[in-house]
Amino acid sequence: MLRKRSLRARIISTGSYAPEKVLTNHALEQMVETSDEWITERTGIKERRIASPEQTASDLAYEASKQALKTAGLKPKDIDLIIVATVTGDTPLPSTACVLQRKLGAKKAAAFDVNAACSGFLYALSMADSFIKSSAFKKILVVGTEVLSKFTDWKDRTTCVLFGDGAGAVIIEPTEEDRGIISTHIYSDGEFGDLLLVPAGGSSIPASEESVKKRLHYIKMKGNETFKVAVKTLENLVVDTLKKNKLKPSELSLLIPHQANLRIIQATAKRLKLPMDKVFINIDRYGNTSAASVPIALDEAVRQGRVRDGDYILMEAFGGGLTWASALVKW
Repeated sequence: MLRKRSLRARIISTGSYAPEKVLTNHALEQMVETSDEWITERTGIKERRIASPEQTASDLAYEASKQALKTAGLKPKDIDLIIVATVTGDTPLPSTACVLQRKLGAKKAAAFDVNAACSGFLYALSMADSFIKSSAFKKILVVGTEVLSKFTDWKDRTTCVLFGDGAGAVIIEPTEEDRGIISTHIYSDGEFGDLLLVPAGGSSIPASEESVKKRLHYIKMKGNETFKVAVKTLENLVVDTLKKNKLKPSELSLLIPHQANLRIIQATAKRLKLPMDKVFINIDRYGNTSAASVPIALDEAVRQGRVRDGDYILMEAFGGGLTWASALVKW
């Protein structure tokens, strides 16, 4: 009797979307006390995309999802699960995934959100991987989407220079071939939760006139502390991911990191002894788009021909929670 080969989850298509408005460092110089030189030197960011007042997280997700569906040659009715990673959803209730389901017309799909900040897409990918391997679903749409500009304090020069808006999407289906998602790894440490947060708007500090006056509905970050933890954590994460899969860094075709800070990305590449031409970077054009960061970068890498069949791709991210995650894929 022939043994059935084990299933793997395979990314069959990608898509991304960024709003039209571009906010440059020079424009920020007119808004807060900062400079293009200061921002570029410390973060690597030159510009970011900003959603229009009427655009929501689901609007951005819709555009990225349409692109992924078109590339895959699929209809919305073919999707049986939608997972949306976001911290800037349309509303607290219902989920942004359900709003996206309605906009797409994916009536057969279950839908829910994942909140793991900048690691959200990789958390969602890990869940999708498990669903595919258990045969619970056959075609899954995974989206990372953020409108961080609406949660950014444009009077805080330490944070407003960092964030941008955008969305990225992938479609996943099962395969018995020697390709697909090899492993995913997700971690968290709530002890560091106060390093990066939006204090108000939940049950801890419900919205009130006082919370608005105190600007508690905007992103707060302890930048130096977050940077130190992120560098050490991501360096260990990528090394451990490769070790667990018995791969050498030299066997990687491309590292796709969360685009938060160019210095963090460079430190991770240095730890792996990976040349920078094997690291995908677009932080200069988008800034930190949180959960949308990795899928936007993946889509651009695919469309630029930097990802080919048989390539080993490592994706990694670090975000509020604190959370961090990685995914190793054989394309």
